Amino acid sequence: MLDIRVTRQRCARNLGGPACRDRAGTMNGLLRWALRSYWGLALVVITANLIGLAAIFLVAWADGVFTRVGPNWREAASLLGIYPAFAVGLGIAMAIYDRRRYLQWLDDGRKPTPHEARRLIGLPAAITLRAIILWIPGIALTVWLVDRFTDYDNDAVVIAGFALGALESAGTTYLILDRMIRPAVPIIAAVLGPTVHPTATVLVRVLVTWAVSAALPGLIIITVLSDRATPAQDRVRAAWIFSIVALAVGALATALLARSVASPMRTMYRALERITRGELDVRVPVGSASEIGRLEHSVNELAATLREQAHTEDVFGRHVGSTVAERALAGGTDLTGDVRIVSALFVDVTGSVQLSAEMAPDQFVHKLNRLLATVVAATEDNGGLVNKFAGDAALCVFGAPSVLDDDATPALRAARRIRDEVVATGELDIGIGVARGRVFAGDVGADTRLEFTVIGDAVNEAARLTTEAKEVQRRILVSDSVIQAASGGERAHWKRHKDLRLRGIPGRTRTWTDIPPGR
Repeated sequence: MLDIRVTRQRCARNLGGPACRDRAGTMNGLLRWALRSYWGLALVVITANLIGLAAIFLVAWADGVFTRVGPNWREAASLLGIYPAFAVGLGIAMAIYDRRRYLQWLDDGRKPTPHEARRLIGLPAAITLRAIILWIPGIALTVWLVDRFTDYDNDAVVIAGFALGALESAGTTYLILDRMIRPAVPIIAAVLGPTVHPTATVLVRVLVTWAVSAALPGLIIITVLSDRATPAQDRVRAAWIFSIVALAVGALATALLARSVASPMRTMYRALERITRGELDVRVPVGSASEIGRLEHSVNELAATLREQAHTEDVFGRHVGSTVAERALAGGTDLTGDVRIVSALFVDVTGSVQLSAEMAPDQFVHKLNRLLATVVAATEDNGGLVNKFAGDAALCVFGAPSVLDDDATPALRAARRIRDEVVATGELDIGIGVARGRVFAGDVGADTRLEFTVIGDAVNEAARLTTEAKEVQRRILVSDSVIQAASGGERAHWKRHKDLRLRGIPGRTRTWTDIPPGR
């Protein structure tokens, strides 16, 4: 069934308050009834026509038409009532037919087809045009009756006054119907996408509102005042009446028009404020088939695009690291990089081949993921980058792509934290090696596939130290260059181990390991 909770949806997303919900309850209840009831559309048409008849009655009364009817007033009244009765009956029948034609999908409990959706948007204009056509015979009949049963001979005034009353009725019909179908616009937008109907633009609404509230009442006043056959005092009295009515109607119509524009604009403004704060779960109800509806749809598209972009960046960051992701998104697709001094930290699991053979694959992967989560947290909390995972090993870099004033100290802190947390879990045994030196840090690959990496002796040395660290009691070995570059406070946690000959590294490498707590 049709869900007519447009205003409540606005409130539900912190874009309104309790007063908004209270107003929505009464208005939505009336609109729900008007759309679902077989008599709702008929009552709207009858109400609009009664407004037009009231305007015509006032014109006739102001011009003294009723006082000029002779002794045959009963015959005149009976003849005058024939066409209105016929028009009312025809209007009700047509309204019921329109209800079935335009809103059959609502009765069926389904969404409208694209054809039905487009037809519903044009309902106000179609019924308004038909109302004007039905008024034309009534105006002609009324003018003929005035000529026959009164001595009033100013047909131009009668025609002008009655025609203006008919236009007032038609304009009112349009405004009421336009407001009546507005709660169905979100469903229409879901079917057709953003659409602007030529008869439902903001300009058309403004012009019709101006005509109903100002232009037509003003022309009626001019028509009454220009009738020299009517006594001056009657004309002045009629001008006063129509002026007061015009002011009241104008104030009401202008307020409703302003609200129909200001309310969605305020909703969009608040939605955009939330978007600028990073709250991307925003959705503005599309409540109009005008340019405002396109704006509402655009706000939703903006939020959806930003959500998709944030999701892409999040997934991208998970694969390559948030720092590398930001660097890639901020730059182009060219291969870039430079040579700089970094501290490289290498972590590897001891006996991973034997573990994978003894354990079920999913169990081993769960343990490995917990280890890597520790590595990622310790590295990123210290300003480093987990550059890559290689099976059960991980390479972490401090000083690239983000330059650090001190890359050695955070690398050492991260190494101790990783070792301590892994030992605390007791699930795996690891080795950690840390080295420092000049490396190339940048993109490698091809135009269609890039990867940020670091290449240099420091990386190779860290990997060799990791192998040796698996045999050391504290499971960490670092090169002398790292200790020398670290802060004094951090160096206090380390002691000399011994000089090692590392595979592929010329000469002997002076190594350090950390001091156990309490020593």
